[in-house]
Amino acid sequence: MNAEQYAALSRPFRDNPAALRTLVLVNDGLKWLCYLLYPMLLILVTLYDPSLLLKEILVPAVLFIGLSVFRRLYNAPRPYEALVIDPLIHKDTQGKSFPSRHIFSVFMIAMCWLAYCPLVGIALLAGGVVMAVVRVIGGVHYPRDVIAGALVAVLGGILGLWILPLS
Repeated sequence: MNAEQYAALSRPFRDNPAALRTLVLVNDGLKWLCYLLYPMLLILVTLYDPSLLLKEILVPAVLFIGLSVFRRLYNAPRPYEALVIDPLIHKDTQGKSFPSRHIFSVFMIAMCWLAYCPLVGIALLAGGVVMAVVRVIGGVHYPRDVIAGALVAVLGGILGLWILPLS
């Protein structure tokens, strides 16, 4: 994505204050919804399916730490740094764009829910796709950042929650 492509992508939101407010609200709302649903999942799993609890804690934790270390070492610039653009979603962070940790988190929480309650997991996966698009339109991530974050969560979730024996 270059500056001209970003300008074209973000123009409908820049030209429409209501659309811009909606974009920011969707970004914040989906983020907080997922962050509230994860502790709720852990409570439900503790009460109704304790055999899943270790996986539901360890798999996201190990992947989150690994992803965070990689991001810090790789330290890819964000679109608003490299393209010198004014992002729609304001963020003060410098670097650490690849992969997107917000998108990783949403998709990882979705994978955890998928292991416990597939319907909620599928809804969260759809929400993750929406949030990925919002983060790119918002100018805080490149498409590759959100795709990589989602892939790490989905593939790591499949491996850790369904393939590796942790219980």
